[in-house]
Amino acid sequence: MKQTNNIIWKLLRQHISKGQLIGFAIANLIGLTIVLLAVQFYRDVRPVFNDEESFIRKDYLLITRAVTGAGAMMGNNSEFSDADISDLEAQPWCRQVGRFLNSDFAIDARLGVGSGHAMRSQFFFEAIPDEFIDIDPDQWGFNPAKPDVPVIISRDYLSLYNFGFAATQGMPKISEGQAEMIPLEFTLSGNGQRDVMPGRIVGFSNRLNTVIVPEEFMEWANARYGTGIKQQPQRLIVEVSSPGDVKIEQYMDEHHYEVAGDKMSTSKANYFLTVISGIVIAVGIIISLLSFFVLMLSIYLLLQKNTRKLQDLLLLGYSPREVSMPYIMLVVGLNAAVLVAAIVLMLLGRTTYMGMIHAFGVSGAGIGVAVLVGILIMGAITAGNIHAIRRKVNALWLHEK
Repeated sequence: MKQTNNIIWKLLRQHISKGQLIGFAIANLIGLTIVLLAVQFYRDVRPVFNDEESFIRKDYLLITRAVTGAGAMMGNNSEFSDADISDLEAQPWCRQVGRFLNSDFAIDARLGVGSGHAMRSQFFFEAIPDEFIDIDPDQWGFNPAKPDVPVIISRDYLSLYNFGFAATQGMPKISEGQAEMIPLEFTLSGNGQRDVMPGRIVGFSNRLNTVIVPEEFMEWANARYGTGIKQQPQRLIVEVSSPGDVKIEQYMDEHHYEVAGDKMSTSKANYFLTVISGIVIAVGIIISLLSFFVLMLSIYLLLQKNTRKLQDLLLLGYSPREVSMPYIMLVVGLNAAVLVAAIVLMLLGRTTYMGMIHAFGVSGAGIGVAVLVGILIMGAITAGNIHAIRRKVNALWLHEK
């Protein structure tokens, strides 16, 4: 079989244009390298724009009504009505809306720090629906029969304690791990009731500037200690399909809503990163497709020039598979070389930009996805080339029959 291929190859290679093949290889190499670099750069850089918190969903916004000086003096309502929430839920970019539920009773918190040290403060609680919180159910929830209040607090509160209160009062600074082990005690009172319950910190949040407790606890506590007056939410948590979508910002401006923190700016940066990466990948794929057609044109011209020889080989008893195999091996070898070269160039380019983004504390993602994308693209191009070659040779064979 190998000897047969060598004989056929020596007969058919006379009309091969090295210039056309080199042109295809260079064009395909450029296109594939652009695609691989874009995919890898997106994966490496995206953590810069993502605030990783394992227990809070990423694609959400915290929304409040804008408060102006004149509006505050005139007592303008800062609550969200059911109609406001329904309108939000009807937006195409909105997945779901959660209401913040506020505590409607008095809370006194005691935090034990070190031997003989304790910090007391008036406190507050808020709750959001459990579907917005991704945490171990064993750590989250409430049972009135065995009262124990788990809380997620803002990381800013720990910083205020360490660098404000502790620094001036001679109290020890504590880490997040230590804070989760420090005993908490809450005194809940109202509606003629007063109870003392233990608490525990189960997590810290950069994005929720509040104290979050389980929704089932808040409903139970408001019913037991609260006034019984129904409250409309003053804050909403909204899960969105693409946080950086400009339509979201336009909607917020039109309704005079404010998005807490810098989530909107970060989301827009992430959104633009996604769009730009998509454009670059599309350009690379277009270049690869154009190079694919350049190679197909070269092979078709080569087959056309060798039509007489191919027909003679088929008449001598060679099968279409044997006749087409040299061209298939040429295509497979050329595409494999392009793939390997593109991966090498991608790694060289990645080494260059990784030195720049290390300053952001990003270690980078693995290259497996980018390599897989390259294999899939070149696999598709190679399969298309092989199909076209076999189809052309089979057409000649049927014509001779």
